Parts: sequence; structure tokens; C-alpha cells
Amino acid sequence: MADATEDVELDFAADEQERARRSAVIRHPMASFFHLFFRVVAIVVYLLCEWISKSFASCFVLIIALLSFDFWSVKNVTGRLLVGLRWWNQIDEDGKSLWVFEAKKSRNSNTGTEAEERIFWLGLIICPLIWTFFFFTSLFSLKIKWLSVVVASISLQAANLYGYLRCKAGGQDGHPPDNRSFTGQQLPQRVSDWLHHVASAVVLLTCHFTLIL
Repeated sequence: MADATEDVELDFAADEQERARRSAVIRHPMASFFHLFFRVVAIVVYLLCEWISKSFASCFVLIIALLSFDFWSVKNVTGRLLVGLRWWNQIDEDGKSLWVFEAKKSRNSNTGTEAEERIFWLGLIICPLIWTFFFFTSLFSLKIKWLSVVVASISLQAANLYGYLRCKAGGQDGHPPDNRSFTGQQLPQRVSDWLHHVASAVVLLTCHFTLIL
């Protein structure tokens, strides 16, 4: 009897170890890498740009290009692969703009592991906080032209952060389907307009500061 009990306990411990090993596996290494690559490189370029190049325009274009690649890859690729979340904008038959948020309820072989989920959310949250810190340092040091870069960076990354937080909130509402989609008709109009026109606002702001300086 004691031996049988010991065998059961050993099997249970082995199952726990196997489950922990699988949760730590990086199932999508390329997606995990590029989820962090563009946004981290953009921060490094911002910190070192004054030593690398004296041209503000070159630095601005490089940083915005990196964050644009980051915005596209996070919105269309890494969110779907690492955490099973998606969000997008679509135009209905009446020409109205609708924001759609989707969350996959069940995990399968294509969904990211717990380690990948931690990578996704840490990168998604920490980097906008770093840019927010840069905003205040640029503001208090009166570096107006660099402030325009920071505002553009915050806008691009905050859009993805907000979209995925909406997806996660929708995926935790207790509905049974594997794929839970809901439109953003309840999305506050001001926030919707901001997400829709963020690129135009960034361009206008940058042109304004460039002409002044």
C-alpha cells in the first residue's frame, strides 16, 4: 500500500514538472523576438541619437520607422500568436468606423505559452511607461523637438496597449465560445477618433515643431 501511494505521488510530481517545463517553453521564438526588437531598438536609438547623428530629422525618421514596424507586427502578428488576441478597425455598410476586439478563450498548439504571454505583456506595458518618462524629461528640459518624437512614440504604442487591454477584458467576460469577438460600438467616441487619426496628428505636430525650430 505504501509503495502504491509513493508511485502515485511520484507520477503527480512528474506531471507537475512536465507542465512547468511546457509553460516555460518559447513556442514562437521569432514572434517573441520581434515583439521586443523594434521597440527596444527605438528606445536605444532615442538615448544615443545625439551621439550617433547630429541630424534630428534622421533620428526622427529612424525612430518613427522602428515604431511603425513595431505597431504593425504587434497588432497583426505577435498578439495573435503569443496571447491569442486581435483588434482591428473595419467600415460597415453605412460607412461607419467600428473597432473590433477578439480574444481566443481556449489554448491550443498555436497559442503562446505562459512565458510568451509574460514577454508580450511586459513589453507592451513597460515600453510606453519608458516613453512617458522621456516625455517628462523632454518637457522639463525644454527639448521641444525631441518632445515631438516622444509624443509620436507614446501615441503609436498606447494605441496597441489600449486595443489589447480591451481584447483581454472582453476575453474574461465568461462567455463560452472559443473565439469571443465584440465590436467597439461602446467605445467612447473621443477615444475612437483619437485612435483613427493618431497618425495624422503626429505628422501635423512634427511639422509644426520643425517649422518653429
